[in-house]
Amino acid sequence: MSDRLQDIQAFLDISASNGTVPGAVAEIGQGPTVLGRFTAGSALINGGNPRPIQSNTIFDMASVTKVTVTLPLILRLAEQGHLSLEDPVSTYIPEFSGGAKDQVTLANLLVHNGGLLWHREYFRFLSGYDQIVSAAIAEPLTTDPNREVVYSDLDFILLGEVVRRVSDKSLAECAKEEIFDVVGMPETFYKPAEELNSRIAATEVMADGKAKVGIVHDDNTEAMGGESGHAGLFSTVSDMGRYLREWVNPEGQLLRWSTRIASVMRRTGSLPASRGWGWVLRGDGHDCLGDLWPQSSASHTGYTGTSVAFDLKTGIWSVLLTNRVHFGREHNIASFRRRYHNLVMSVLSHDY
Repeated sequence: MSDRLQDIQAFLDISASNGTVPGAVAEIGQGPTVLGRFTAGSALINGGNPRPIQSNTIFDMASVTKVTVTLPLILRLAEQGHLSLEDPVSTYIPEFSGGAKDQVTLANLLVHNGGLLWHREYFRFLSGYDQIVSAAIAEPLTTDPNREVVYSDLDFILLGEVVRRVSDKSLAECAKEEIFDVVGMPETFYKPAEELNSRIAATEVMADGKAKVGIVHDDNTEAMGGESGHAGLFSTVSDMGRYLREWVNPEGQLLRWSTRIASVMRRTGSLPASRGWGWVLRGDGHDCLGDLWPQSSASHTGYTGTSVAFDLKTGIWSVLLTNRVHFGREHNIASFRRRYHNLVMSVLSHDY
């Protein structure tokens, strides 16, 4: 490992040893080349038998599900002529209608400017996929479309339902056939089998003192049966690296190059946010890329502590997977993420 790559390993080692994160796995590269993979810390510390992070540790990807499953499925359906992003949501979900709802398009949901509430704790009073999707469909708008960008799980719950209705398949089936089998992501799935628990990074320690392992951390997704358009995916760093390499490869098979370019174009106009279709762009309030990444870069984070990032112009990409919620929901790693990405860009800007 080169001295510069050792700097990243040292950073993650220190971050795990000083309690910034329980553990982390990272992979970085440019174009088709993996330049480095790093592991540090623990997959489980509290609420079970302690065990270290491994390079094949499986993580709850949380909201990275949005850009790994729902976004590419919607874009593939658009490429296949099954839908248009400028169609009203009501074209595919007729119950989502009335008043300003008739103006909300699929693109609005992808950009998070459709006017929906950011979150609702459905799990407290509903259970089952159908009940929670129906509740999300029935939600009133908090503002008219295109007036405000509000990052909302509800947007992607609805988009996941659009995929289900248009494809006539479950989200998990569609994702496996249309994404994971195409890209080559054999260890990416919803609802991991129990025999994989020894490889899965623990998330939150629950009220009974046991850590959550192999059960999706997101409460609404758990109540939906473990499968949703906004969360629920589990994956490894190597699979997520393959996914990002597919995005930066002009010859990639998942989506046309022109579609990928369109997805990272700024779609928020004069609003104080910077969003593409699904992706967080530089300067947005949810941007985790620190100070040094190109302005053309895109990223997305997950609540559990995961993140992915890439830049189509340079072909650089990075996967950072942590289980930060193992230390509690209020454990903040925003600065850690920014510093990590600064270091990565410093390394990737050198000629190897």
